[in-house]
Parts: sequence; C-alpha cells; structure tokens
Amino acid sequence: MRSRVETAHDGDGRKAKPGRLSRKDYEKHLAKLHVELVKLQEWVKHKGLKVCLVFEGRDGAGKGGTIKAITERVSQRVFRVVALPAPTEREKSELYVKRYMSHTPAAGEIVIWDRSWYNRAGVERVMGFCSEEEVKRFLELTPHFEKIIVEEGVLLLKYWLEVGMEEQTRRLEARIHDGRKIWKLSPMDLESYRRWFDYSRARDEMFHATDTPWAPWYVVHSNDKRRARLNVITHILSMIPFKDVPRYKIRLPKRQKPHGYREPDYPYKFVPEEF
Repeated sequence: MRSRVETAHDGDGRKAKPGRLSRKDYEKHLAKLHVELVKLQEWVKHKGLKVCLVFEGRDGAGKGGTIKAITERVSQRVFRVVALPAPTEREKSELYVKRYMSHTPAAGEIVIWDRSWYNRAGVERVMGFCSEEEVKRFLELTPHFEKIIVEEGVLLLKYWLEVGMEEQTRRLEARIHDGRKIWKLSPMDLESYRRWFDYSRARDEMFHATDTPWAPWYVVHSNDKRRARLNVITHILSMIPFKDVPRYKIRLPKRQKPHGYREPDYPYKFVPEEF
C-alpha cells in the first residue's frame, strides 16, 4: 500500500495537472521570482537574518535543479550551498551533528542543504550504514536539536521533494544515456532505486518523528520539475517576510583619462576561437 504522499499523485505517479509547464512560461515566471529572491537577499543582509533551507528526497526528485534555480541569480556569499561528502573515519566517531553544526548560517546568510543531517534517517538507514539503534536515537533527538536551532534565531525550512515511481525511472534511465548526467548514477544510486519501499518506510517514520510545529516538513510534488521549482521559490518567499532595502540611484561614473597609457605590444597567448 502506498502512503498518502505517494497517492497524492495520479495513477502513473504524477500529480494531476493540466499539462507540463512550457519552458517559455517557466522562464517568464522564474525571472520574476529571481527579482524577488534578490530583494530577499538584500533584506537578509540588511537585517542580519539567519535562514536554513533543507532539501531532501529520493534520487532523481529534482533537489539539485531546484537549488540551482534558487541560486543562479543571487550571491553565493549570501546563498551558501552545503553538500557534504561521506564522513571521514574521524567524523564517524564524533558526535553525529557536529559536522553539520559548523555550517549553520551566520547573520546575513541563507544556507541551503543539498541533503542534510537527515541522511541518517534516509540513505544511511536504508543502505545499512548505521544501526537501527542509531536511527532511533536520531529520530528522538532531532526535534530537540532543531528546536535549539530555531530558538537561536534561525529560520528553518525543510522541503521533501516527492517524485513518483515511474517518473523516477524515466529520469534515471535518461541519465544512463546522457553523457552530461552519467556521473549522477553510482552503484549506490542503483541500489537505492531498487529499495523504493524501504525508502518509503524510512520517509514515513522520519515525517512522523520530525514534523514538528517549530520545524515542519513541506512536501513538494516534483514530477513536473519546472512547476516544483517555481512552487518552492514562491513558498520560500512567502515564509520569510521582507521589504525592499533602500538603495541609492546607480549611475556609472566617468572613466579616467588615459594620461599617456598605450596598449602594450605583448605576445598574448589567446584561447583559440573555435566558436
């Protein structure tokens, strides 16, 4: 039996919609949202806000594309993406959340987690990289950990991107035949694909334990990646109140005069113009 999250889609795993959003309409809406994200960025800097965005979901759910859509027109000094590699042997022996705590946002930052401490409730559990006792303790302690983060003044938003079974298959098969995306398929990704229902059970238990009033989960239907990206950005903008930061009118100044400067006759090594 599928969970309520999965059955919120239609028969083929896709949420009922009048059709995929065209690229033209997507880019039109995205351009407007990018302007608002820049306004949010300036407000976060101006007020010294601390924001933490967590993105989780199955392989192929569209986390990377959503994060790219959020960050492509803003400053990487403000919108900081964190995607940690597998822990070292030393990190495995340390307090589990320690490697994550060092990346929490400072004043004027928005930290975006491309997978987060929830690895323990998902991939680590399903793939057997931790014990069930460690998972149980993680699920018990995480709400308290997140409450501390929120009480320290961090705005924490957690997003789960939900992709349907057939759509995930289509996307992963497309990676096999696309030289630009083949790097996204590792042996672990293939094994994760096989364990669909193990991930469903892990997700359901994670929601049950960590969907709290102070740090709720927001589920995003991501079978239509373009709609999902627009919906996520719109939701983020609605969850963080912001205003326009006053700016002085920008005008380009006059350039200085050359005062005798001449371009040197130097044998530059130019890049061949192949295009």
